Amino acid sequence: MVKTPLRVVQWATGNIGTRSLKGVIEHPRLELAGLYVHSESKAGVDAGELCGLGPTGVRATRDPDEITALGADCVLYMPAACDFDEVCRLLESGANVVTTRGEFHRPDGMDAGVRKRVEAACERGGTSVHSTGSSPGFITEAVPLVLTSIQRRLDSLTINEFADLSRRDSPGLLFGVMGFGQPPAALPEGRLAHGRVSFGPSLMLVADALGIPLDCLEAGGEVAVASRAVEIAAGTLKAGTVAAQRITVSGMRDGRAVLNFRATWYCTTDLDPVWDVRPTGWSVRVDGDAPLDVDLRFPVSLDEMASVSPGYTANRAVNAVPAVCAAPPGIRTSTDLPQVIADLG
Repeated sequence: MVKTPLRVVQWATGNIGTRSLKGVIEHPRLELAGLYVHSESKAGVDAGELCGLGPTGVRATRDPDEITALGADCVLYMPAACDFDEVCRLLESGANVVTTRGEFHRPDGMDAGVRKRVEAACERGGTSVHSTGSSPGFITEAVPLVLTSIQRRLDSLTINEFADLSRRDSPGLLFGVMGFGQPPAALPEGRLAHGRVSFGPSLMLVADALGIPLDCLEAGGEVAVASRAVEIAAGTLKAGTVAAQRITVSGMRDGRAVLNFRATWYCTTDLDPVWDVRPTGWSVRVDGDAPLDVDLRFPVSLDEMASVSPGYTANRAVNAVPAVCAAPPGIRTSTDLPQVIADLG
């Protein structure tokens, strides 16, 4: 039996959204129904042109009414910031939503009023919404759930993320948003504690699923400075300025860290103090009755990383579309949905 393609809208075309758009166009079971963009310069442009493919006949729009009128099965929602009014409007229109925004990883941790609004929109539209991506998402939910599936006792699980940003030519992101190249005291307020919001919901979701709910989350961070002046793709790091950042989020139970996420982002290995940094990728250590130590490395040169890395986040969202469309109405988490399986036919 030939399956009817699911009609999908791509919402926003930043780095992740552009890769997602390409994934939808090339997917054997999805059909691009529409494209929403924020930039006036992109309005009216064929979707294929915006992601390096041939003409599709679908042109970008800045009019949300055009999107909700399409009757699409799903919207891949990937803006720079989440607008709950937009999300609710999409859900009420009958379109399921898959997003790489992190607001929906764990419904129990959402603001009660927002959660109620979103769930009501899902009921009215008969739709569901799901947050996913690479980190948080794949590495903080999918991988831990698989690795703990062979445990009957879990003492601790620790995820380490490493990212070498030395060839990332994004001065605004590195120097402006993230605070690299600044004196440590000048880091944006809350920069090293944001992991509680970004990654905490995933840890709590996994703990709930395993039957070991957490008592609390502890979050913090530290920095290392450049031991000498260093030239990176984004500019110059002066000696004594922030050259590496490490954030840690720990899920506590009975006074002990059971689940941990630690991200180390660095622009040079010439650090003070000296840190043990690894190539870009992840490592996961499981201490239990079936111990595991797993490394996941990105076998890509640093010069290629900017063009390849969006796929790690976008592809999982695209692959999740069928499962989310088939799910009952509501905010659906990684533990609600079946395993996400890529259709590569």
